[in-house]
Amino acid sequence: MMQGTQPPAAPSPADPGFKLPEESASPQDTLPKTAPDTAARPVEVVPGTEGMPPATDTSTRDLAIGGAVFLILLVVYFFVRNAFVHHLVVRRVAPSSAGTAGWLLFIGLGFLSAAAVLAIINASRYLTFGVTGPLVIVGVVALVAALFTGRR
Repeated sequence: MMQGTQPPAAPSPADPGFKLPEESASPQDTLPKTAPDTAARPVEVVPGTEGMPPATDTSTRDLAIGGAVFLILLVVYFFVRNAFVHHLVVRRVAPSSAGTAGWLLFIGLGFLSAAAVLAIINASRYLTFGVTGPLVIVGVVALVAALFTGRR
């Protein structure tokens, strides 16, 4: 036998090796909580937000799809611009005026499309006067200027 080691002591017959949990006042105390502490408090409603959809965060996927749609629209509008310039030149409008009218048409359609795409991506976030208003105003002014410039 090795020196300094003792054989393990045999468990006593009264000690089973584990202990049962002590009894609590009610069995519900041992269950995990499923409701937060604030569940019993009244709900607070912010005035002026009734009927408005909740502000949601725009995912990166939605922004990427909207950006791709906007770029496709810009490519289409570039071909529309070229067709419009060609149409004006055939109607005997000066090429410089026709070119200016074509670019104004492109800018107007681009700004209106930007407002529409942003409104479709997340209406609760982007369909506000501060975002959509300037885009629509610049777009409409550019379209009206394109029509007046193309009449010369």
